[in-house]
Amino acid sequence: MCAEVIKIEHPVRGDDTRSWGPPYAGYTPESEFEGPGESAYYLTHPQGVEILHKLAAQADVLVENYLPGTLRKYGLDYETIHKINPGLIYTSITGYGQTGPYSNRAGYDVMVEAEFGLMHITGNRDGPPVKVGVAVTDLTTGLYASNSIMAALLSRGRSGKGQHLDVALSDCQTATLANIASSCLISGKKDSGRWGTAHPSIVPYRAFATKDGDILLGGGNDRLFGILCDNVGRPEWKTDPRYSTNAERVRNRADLEVMIEDLTRQKTTAEWLAVFEGKGMPYAAINDVQAALEHEHTKARNMVVEVDHPACGPIKMVNTPSSTRRAPRSQDAAARARRAHGRDSHVLPWIIRR
Repeated sequence: MCAEVIKIEHPVRGDDTRSWGPPYAGYTPESEFEGPGESAYYLTHPQGVEILHKLAAQADVLVENYLPGTLRKYGLDYETIHKINPGLIYTSITGYGQTGPYSNRAGYDVMVEAEFGLMHITGNRDGPPVKVGVAVTDLTTGLYASNSIMAALLSRGRSGKGQHLDVALSDCQTATLANIASSCLISGKKDSGRWGTAHPSIVPYRAFATKDGDILLGGGNDRLFGILCDNVGRPEWKTDPRYSTNAERVRNRADLEVMIEDLTRQKTTAEWLAVFEGKGMPYAAINDVQAALEHEHTKARNMVVEVDHPACGPIKMVNTPSSTRRAPRSQDAAARARRAHGRDSHVLPWIIRR
């Protein structure tokens, strides 16, 4: 979004994720921190704090993820920074927020997934709870934080005042329980547990085994179920009282799903994709990550780009998922940014002097 981003890391080891691997270089940091500059300073050193104060005086947004109160002893807390720059949007992202009984508890994504409901509803019906395959709570928290920052900047444009944003992984995870949370709140009952790829109140809406893999079929309403029936060669199911409405299909889930899978096992995934192509019913192959990255639609949407890494040479990265007709996704935007600044420490003095 054309923002000038400076990321402050530990002066010796850098961000923890730089040592995660394989493949180490260009792995998590490059995928998560797309920005022009990264620098390292000791917060315990007066000169380091002075530099950060000068940066804050010119910045629009500051984002930090220390435990509440930690930055106060360094003079980098909201109250101190607000005096230096009253218009700054100071964003604190923590596991459990600035208040509440768990506010001083450290928290990673997976702990919050566990404690705030997501892990309990993820996994096979009769299996143990499992974590989501990516750090989804971290990702959604970042999105909530960025949306909050945009709203705060819009507010500042009208009032001239900055503010302190308190963004917690625990809050964001609770919010993203979405319809499951609403169902529990309205009914007063416990959630219905884990459903694997299935849906608790829609049938058929899950993955089915094929001759060589899996395909996900979305008969999300009676009309779509009719399309499924026609294309698996069982049009009589449309008028069978056991399956003609979703309520009946949910009631007879076990029998219907077994019969559908008996049919899907007779063809390969590719053959079923060809059968359902253009029929108007949602369906999808279940691909591994490499297949997803090499998918023809991924390529057509320019979602994988090659950038020039200063140490590793050309590497491929996932592109930003948003674009407009006025500002289409660029293949070399990240490369230009890294070539411009990389991790050179001379960037900060230049910004402070200008």
